[in-house]
Amino acid sequence: MAKYSEAAQEKVHKVLHEMEEGELRNGKNGKKVTNRKQAIAIGLSEARSRGDKVPKK
Repeated sequence: MAKYSEAAQEKVHKVLHEMEEGELRNGKNGKKVTNRKQAIAIGLSEARSRGDKVPKK
């Protein structure tokens, strides 16, 4: 199984919390994110851009 850094796991946790609160929005059209898998993908993408250790797509 792929290994994720603690920082990446924390980022995904924060993004999922934002989704549950209804604050997470899609970047392209600004709609609320309601799909859990999409929220995880957003969190991992943000973690990658910060330079955290995240496996390739």
